[in-house]
Amino acid sequence: MSKRLTAGFLLLFVVYQASEGLQTVFAPGNPLGPALMLLALGLAWPVGRWLDGSGYRAFGLVRRNWLGILASMLLLATLAKLAAEAVALGLGIETFTTPVAIPLAAVAIAAVTTFVPSLAEDILTRGFLLRLTPRPLGFVSYVLATALLYTANHIWRLDWGITEQIRLFCLGLAYGAAAWHLRSLWAAVGLHWGWNLSNALLSQAWPSPVEDVAGARLVSAGIHLAIFAILAVCVYARRTPNDGPVATLAP
Repeated sequence: MSKRLTAGFLLLFVVYQASEGLQTVFAPGNPLGPALMLLALGLAWPVGRWLDGSGYRAFGLVRRNWLGILASMLLLATLAKLAAEAVALGLGIETFTTPVAIPLAAVAIAAVTTFVPSLAEDILTRGFLLRLTPRPLGFVSYVLATALLYTANHIWRLDWGITEQIRLFCLGLAYGAAAWHLRSLWAAVGLHWGWNLSNALLSQAWPSPVEDVAGARLVSAGIHLAIFAILAVCVYARRTPNDGPVATLAP
């Protein structure tokens, strides 16, 4: 099973990174980049079938109440993004501008173009470790492992500076905690997609110039640390005396 896990992960990793590299560095605007992202998402299904016969469910994309989980986390991410904008404006990190209307077609396009890579990356950086490990991971070990993996997965941003790495790690903590707490990868997808979608829409509807890029990244990190703290409290408040020092996630 460990060899299959490694092979399946490497396959998706290579396709995903090829897509990211094309879109962000080598050929922005080339349709091959988005096509490879769709390929990475599509390949996850046969990889899941190969690993345990359940397709996407192998990565924790459970069917029970998935829509409610996705919607609630999407709403939380939207509120978090608005809070981050308010903090950035209050601190002078961003400059206030007059909002403008954006067409529904732009909203639909943004929803699709942020959903696909968010889901593909969540499968890669959180789904494999959610229920396919030989031994179930506890909350702390799962969250730390997935946050590190999520940070390392952004190999095309390694030259963006330490504040970007801090931001990515804090995002990873929140998304991993959500997936573990609700026992569903849809929770991480909702937060991840919601943040990316809100960011894309706000940049069009409310184009506020960033005066301090490092400061903006740290604000995002702080907001996600707050989300992580809330989820951690929920996790440990739910523990029973039989859970032991660190609860585990059953497959």
